[in-house]
Amino acid sequence: MVYPPELLDHLQATKAEPWKGVVYRHMFASYSATLENTRGARWNPKGVAAIYTSLERETASAEANYRLSLEPLRPRARRTIYSIRVTLHQVLDLRSMKLLQQIGIDDSCLGGVDLSACQQVGGAAAWLDHDGLLVPSARGPGGNLVIFPAKRRPDAVFDVIASEIVEESTLP
Repeated sequence: MVYPPELLDHLQATKAEPWKGVVYRHMFASYSATLENTRGARWNPKGVAAIYTSLERETASAEANYRLSLEPLRPRARRTIYSIRVTLHQVLDLRSMKLLQQIGIDDSCLGGVDLSACQQVGGAAAWLDHDGLLVPSARGPGGNLVIFPAKRRPDAVFDVIASEIVEESTLP
């Protein structure tokens, strides 16, 4: 994909920092906490692998509950929230609305169904070899860490340290 030079300039002017901490990831059924999204989502275009995590447990739940609200029939599968210790080396912090507006992201992009602007930002960040993005949650006051696994250095950390089943299947 070709990215607009002005977007690349803004991202390169934003100082990337190492990031270390515990994040939370909601998964359905028996899907692993390490499962990469390659189909595309808000911050990754199709073909750019990403792992979506939240900085707060409540944010992970809010993101999952929103996804469930879109389904015509509520899925009845086990829901698990994983706690994951993460260490990354080149993370862009895009949680500032002022910075997001400078790169063409507004509230309608964050919460809307057209993902193209956010996907372009995430794709460009991965293309620039960043291993993560800190972004605001579209579903609550918290934040998310989007990890680009293909860009992680060999000494990066992604260790599941706990898991909690938050809902069991009601299927027979």
